[in-house]
Amino acid sequence: MGANMGKNSSLLDALPSAQGTLHVVMLGLDSAGKTTALYRLKFDQYLNTVPTIGFNCEKIKGTLGKSKGVNFLVWDVGGQEKLRPLWKSYTRCTDGIIFVLDSVDVERMEEAKMELIRTAKSPDNAGVPILVLANKQDLPGAKEPRELDKLLGLHELVSSPHGSRDAHAWHVQPACAITGEGLHEGLDALYEMILKRRKLAKMHKKRVR
Repeated sequence: MGANMGKNSSLLDALPSAQGTLHVVMLGLDSAGKTTALYRLKFDQYLNTVPTIGFNCEKIKGTLGKSKGVNFLVWDVGGQEKLRPLWKSYTRCTDGIIFVLDSVDVERMEEAKMELIRTAKSPDNAGVPILVLANKQDLPGAKEPRELDKLLGLHELVSSPHGSRDAHAWHVQPACAITGEGLHEGLDALYEMILKRRKLAKMHKKRVR
């Protein structure tokens, strides 16, 4: 899948500007709750899951705000260390990235930060909006979005040596994948960032002409 997408560098322009199916990749460390979030979004119920070896893919329909009725094709890619080199095959030419984070697992926060920054700074992902889904907010000790901003170094994603078009828009959404709280709100925030990016891209093209 990744090789075919890599050949089509104009995929972003080929997709319809608003109502077409959007390509979103869901990443994060193992046990962060990616698959639980995916199936809660899809079926609106909790499903017991097993560690993902490879990927899961589902079409999700937005239910809130501007994203209501919009279709998202969401790829949930395994987060085990041996699978992470495959992430870049899924993120090429994607419209948005959802990075699912275990808000309680402080011991692995630095590891999560390293993988997030590595993904964001890949040339193929320049400027792609990032939704950080701060999962497991129902558990005691869960870090709040403001704390996670600092722990993950998200401010580093705002600036880019190549200019503002390569800088990332990002949003931290507190969530609980088991109950579904915050998931659709996060999807709507991601959609708004995608729309903003496309609007800026169109403005840039007009200036170039």
